[in-house]
Amino acid sequence: MELKREYVNGMNEQGDFDPSSPPPFRIADIRAAIPKQCWIKNPWRSMSYVFRDVSVVFALAAAAVYCNNWLFWPIYWFAQGTMFWAVFVLGHDCGHGSFSDNAILNSVVGHILHSSVLVPYHGWRISHRTHHQNHGNVENDESWVPLPENIYKKLDTSTRLLRFTVPFPLFAFPVYLWYRSPGKEGSHFNPYSNLFSPQERKLVMISTACWSTMAIILAYVSFTVGPSHMFKLYGIPYLIFVIWLDLVTYLHHHGHEQKLPWYRGKEWSYLRGGLTTVDRDYGLFNNIHHDIGTHVIHHLFPQIPHYHLVEATKAAKPVIGKFYREPKKSGAVPFHLINNLITSLAQDHYVSNSGDIVFYRTDLNLFKLLSLAKSE
Repeated sequence: MELKREYVNGMNEQGDFDPSSPPPFRIADIRAAIPKQCWIKNPWRSMSYVFRDVSVVFALAAAAVYCNNWLFWPIYWFAQGTMFWAVFVLGHDCGHGSFSDNAILNSVVGHILHSSVLVPYHGWRISHRTHHQNHGNVENDESWVPLPENIYKKLDTSTRLLRFTVPFPLFAFPVYLWYRSPGKEGSHFNPYSNLFSPQERKLVMISTACWSTMAIILAYVSFTVGPSHMFKLYGIPYLIFVIWLDLVTYLHHHGHEQKLPWYRGKEWSYLRGGLTTVDRDYGLFNNIHHDIGTHVIHHLFPQIPHYHLVEATKAAKPVIGKFYREPKKSGAVPFHLINNLITSLAQDHYVSNSGDIVFYRTDLNLFKLLSLAKSE
């Protein structure tokens, strides 16, 4: 029989902090600590970031066309892929409504930005809303959800290796858009998918039409300038963008040095789920991709504009206490996160089929399969 655990401010009887313990504060306490100005959305300021990012995207493309040499192309690919990611983050803000209080402006800007990087705006917005509403919930979360052991064991060997071997998980996003994750059904492009309610079907159709229009434009330009040139101008930056997206979204919910809990049933709450998210320091990229690494407060209060997240986090930390995990300071380039990614993928494979508080478990046999695959 399992003994009932007693906690005081998250500390057990031995004086060790347990991140799965019930927090001694309410979400209202965190909200009250955040300054009033952090909740104000300035559409002009939001649009200034759009103009900045779009200008950089076009400037980089013009420079690539002008230079057109193999010394510049690798620089262009990384820089442009990073800017595609920054553009996506602004569209993500539109989806949360943190871009402005004007729903029409949010929708128009969100469609333009997300369609430009081949993301169906409403389809992704709705599934991402599900992710935020159920963060940390094994059964209902949507993004990078841990697999229960019974579903994990149904995966064939090749799927397991692809899912947990770098770099393959870093290219998962397009597959997720079309097919979702193992154990879930539906598509972000299909208005009749179980991702969406009947009232949302028209919105999904509009976004799929916008996505299709962008795909047709890309095909036409590819036919005009040649597929190889188009692949260099758009295709490779798109792949860099996908890597950024998968890396960042994975590490905001995985890879912390201490195992973090996932919840089911009565143990889950919006607050406890949100406190399992992880802030990350991306060095010089923090400003470029709009402080998306300031993730805990964003998950709890997604309506806060990105340009207020750092201030809001600083104000909330005294309330959150040990439940906030200070991110490791990064150099100019966050190379340290590569180790977090590799370690997590080697250890975080599935969770128990039962239990309302669960932690990732490791499939020791997968190590043998990985070793065999590398030796062949």
